[in-house]
Amino acid sequence: MNVSVISALAALIGAAIGGLTSVLASWLTQRTQVRAEWIAQDRLRRQELYRDFIEDATKCYVDALQHDQPDLHSLVGVYAKISRMRIQSSFRVAEEADRIGRTIVDSYLAPDKSFAELRNMLADGSIDIFGKFSDACRIEFASLRAQQF
Repeated sequence: MNVSVISALAALIGAAIGGLTSVLASWLTQRTQVRAEWIAQDRLRRQELYRDFIEDATKCYVDALQHDQPDLHSLVGVYAKISRMRIQSSFRVAEEADRIGRTIVDSYLAPDKSFAELRNMLADGSIDIFGKFSDACRIEFASLRAQQF
């Protein structure tokens, strides 16, 4: 073989390898960025869902403690959010949200609480039905953060 053919072939192979390396690096970078963006958007959607659920469920729970007639419109909204959690969230988060929903319904069936009873519930912490739900959400967000990196 001619020396000039070998040099040209080596240059061509080197350029091809360099080009493939550049394409592969760009593809990996793009893939990583898209995945990180998707996880960030998913996390944001979950945060909004959990915030809305906590606000709506709190209002329903307070209403349930003070009244024996349920506010069906609000209760349906709470259960709609629980259903969305069953789709988007971890099993534990959905399970804790469902437990909160059942607690609210059970509270409508219990006798109405007076203001003094509500104050006592605040003092002993029994009014807080969101503790385990919050813990489950925190664990879920930590696992999402670990997936991101």
